Amino acid sequence: MSVEFRPMRSVIYVDVCREEYRHRLQHWLYGHHIQDSISNFGPYVTKYAFYNALPVPPEGERFGTRRMQMTEHYWLVNEMEPEMRNKAIAEYMPMDVLRWQGCVPDTDETPHENLDGDVGRSIGGDNGCPPFVFAHVPISWEEDFKGKGRMVCDGPNYRWQFVIQYPDGVSEEEGERWFHEEIVPYFQARPEVNRFLSSRIYHDVVGCTFHRLVELWFDGPEEWYQAAVEGAKALPKPVWAQQERFPFLKSNFNIVGMFLTDIPTSDNLTQFRGYITMR
Repeated sequence: MSVEFRPMRSVIYVDVCREEYRHRLQHWLYGHHIQDSISNFGPYVTKYAFYNALPVPPEGERFGTRRMQMTEHYWLVNEMEPEMRNKAIAEYMPMDVLRWQGCVPDTDETPHENLDGDVGRSIGGDNGCPPFVFAHVPISWEEDFKGKGRMVCDGPNYRWQFVIQYPDGVSEEEGERWFHEEIVPYFQARPEVNRFLSSRIYHDVVGCTFHRLVELWFDGPEEWYQAAVEGAKALPKPVWAQQERFPFLKSNFNIVGMFLTDIPTSDNLTQFRGYITMR
């Protein structure tokens, strides 16, 4: 039995389908999930952090914007390998957790059994509901398109982070050509963009079907709107477009993302001290 050393980063986009569920989802995340997760992967994860989602900007719904949090891991190994299959402690993941996120239908008929954590992180997308996004990428960004040399002291960043999946019938080669020949030059030329980075997504870890992780930094939501909505009206529509305007991809299915600040809400391995409530 051997485990391959394979440093990676992963992102999970957690949505909340109704405000009625936000506090419930937060209770599960901080009251159950953090401790369950660290108990299992503590020896081989070097960073495990939560970043609260910023409010959805005008027209942000068209871009598949999720509204709860981004979960980030830095892995030393691929825990999906057969050698890692036996877990001493099961995760507490009731089906309601997926219901609150919109990955299963929001009905009273939703069953209440506890799910295997890995199963829970692969639900959605084939049931009419948005997919659960769990994307693994190289530990460092693969492509640096703009803004190299930017420092923390240059100011706070409004980070638009998202994943894209090219539509059915569009080869990865064709999709990559569109990304590099149309999208990259456009955002490189936009004065509102301070930083532009991207990596291809690994398909062999959890079977994630998305192709690319992208991150663009702006001064704020107004600058994002000028670049991604107003200015992007000039981008030519590809023949395979799933919506009339940029991003041309089906919201929540072919493009999913979030607006974030620079720092995590909770860097769990160093900051989490338990579910300690307000008096």
